[in-house]
Amino acid sequence: MTYLAVLSLVEGRRAGLAMVAGIVLGLLVIGILAAFGVSAFVAESKFVFALLRWFGVLYMLWLAYDIWSGGEPSVHHDGQSQPIRDYFGRGFITNVLNPKAAVFYVAVLPTFVEPSRPVLHQTLVMSVAYAGVATIVHTMIVLLASTMRPLLQDADRMRMTRRLLAISLLFVAVWLLWSTAEPGLGVSPGR
Repeated sequence: MTYLAVLSLVEGRRAGLAMVAGIVLGLLVIGILAAFGVSAFVAESKFVFALLRWFGVLYMLWLAYDIWSGGEPSVHHDGQSQPIRDYFGRGFITNVLNPKAAVFYVAVLPTFVEPSRPVLHQTLVMSVAYAGVATIVHTMIVLLASTMRPLLQDADRMRMTRRLLAISLLFVAVWLLWSTAEPGLGVSPGR
């Protein structure tokens, strides 16, 4: 959400909405995989979960660096910002590499499943509903952040905002690393 807010502040509403589309597709992919049991496998496999966890944390650290070091919006030779597919791809990768999303589909969604009804159908319907709610929340973030864009057109204000949001994203990456730590690995998430 932090990166989505920064992107909408710097690149505008169009880029933010493209990222929302990628996020939603990522949620739907994870939901479909969960319906077929892949998320349960990820949650149960220490190696796969750790790999996904580390890739997710490293990707967030890279995003924090990108926010911190970024200057003006990158403009290509045709006068347009980065292609929309780049923003879409970032949203998709951010969600697919998020181990918390897979755990959500394994730990939370099944509590709403009625065993007497078709589990696959219920899981798919709830995944679509969850993606719908996420779409609304993320779209609101984009709209609010892009509305604030004129207030931050000053280069110094924009740089300060980017740096504060980069630090926030760094804390989110550290929190993800801490909150998903395996208790037996010497780092306890403090549960």
